[in-house]
Amino acid sequence: MKALERVERDNMKKKLPEFSVGDTVRVHVKVVEGEKVRSQIFQGTVIGRRGGGLQETFIVRKISSNIAVERIFPLHSPNVVKIELVREGHVRRAQLTYMKGRKGKRARIAGRKLDASAGSAAEAKTGSDDSDSSDAAEPAETAAE
Repeated sequence: MKALERVERDNMKKKLPEFSVGDTVRVHVKVVEGEKVRSQIFQGTVIGRRGGGLQETFIVRKISSNIAVERIFPLHSPNVVKIELVREGHVRRAQLTYMKGRKGKRARIAGRKLDASAGSAAEAKTGSDDSDSSDAAEPAETAAE
């Protein structure tokens, strides 16, 4: 059993974002079309996680053109290039199967948006420039009046 655990540990991804059920994620999936390889983004709400170790999977649900699409992604698959956490959701269930029957406003999950680390660095830069940009915005407003 220890040899199997060692092989699994070698094939598991090291850096994965902490996300749970109810969170909105952006999954970058490797797509092979003939000889071309590209990355395709699938953004939606995580409605379930199951398994553990190398076999762990998560289900992402999105609505595209009023049609619900669900995909099951293996967490440690080489075809899953990157997982980005877009928004944290606050839910009290381990599986959100009840979301399958909901549309529109009823399908919303309470939560908060996350600031990207690059965004917070940009805010730090613009924090010193905010006074300049607000001064520049004032003459434009007076000119518009």
